[in-house]
Amino acid sequence: MTITYKDAQGIAGMRIAGKLASEVLDYLTPFVQPGVTTNELDKLAHDYITQVQGAIPAPLNYTGGGNTPYPKSICTSVNQQVCHGIPNDKQLKKGDIVNIDVTVIKDTWHGDTSRMFLVGDCSIAAKRLCSITYEAMWVGIQMVKPGVHLGDIGHAIQKFAEGKGFSVVREFCGHGIGQVFHEEPQVLHYGRPGTLEKLKEGMTFTIEPMINAGGKEIKDGPEKDGWSIVTKDRSLSAQWEHTVLVTPTGYEVLTLSAGSPATPDFVTA
Repeated sequence: MTITYKDAQGIAGMRIAGKLASEVLDYLTPFVQPGVTTNELDKLAHDYITQVQGAIPAPLNYTGGGNTPYPKSICTSVNQQVCHGIPNDKQLKKGDIVNIDVTVIKDTWHGDTSRMFLVGDCSIAAKRLCSITYEAMWVGIQMVKPGVHLGDIGHAIQKFAEGKGFSVVREFCGHGIGQVFHEEPQVLHYGRPGTLEKLKEGMTFTIEPMINAGGKEIKDGPEKDGWSIVTKDRSLSAQWEHTVLVTPTGYEVLTLSAGSPATPDFVTA
């Protein structure tokens, strides 16, 4: 598959879709409390995307190249779930951490972003994992500019996360995105400098590191639903995601909104 480069019209469409995706997370934030079910969050998100935004939830019925159609409008990955957790009727409890992953389609363009949420008062270890993962994403984003290799981004994320005592999931990665949900290039969150694709102006892709408190190994979730992935050692896992555009001089984050968490102090304008 070839990499597509966005023209001015495409970039405008991606900006709109990205902002809408982030605004879904803004809308859901006050509802993420002990006692809520992820099914309830899914229903809130679905109704907001379709009725308020006039958009389409991209995950709903997505097959991902042969999988069982995904049955919900968002992904909710709780505690040891690494990614693709399917919303259900189990209530979130105090101390849980949950990743909510939202992708909307607006006028054919996809906006894809995720955030970690702390449910009530969480352990220091859980808070640190979520914080370091957020910083790891931004370490990768800061690398983005024309001429940089994807391997440079992956290496920077891996070095940062492992330097903090965490591990980086290998089997899942970021991806090109536009009028197709998942397209080239694959954006690994580990790697060697100077390797893989060289970035060019107009590329749009996600950076979405999955960072584990324990080992990097993963396995299918006990639900056997064809989607849910968990850590093999049952340690906590966290993930954050933004969609970024390669600009002539650097990057633009397309999935920011009024409620987006503040960027880390080390991020330069």
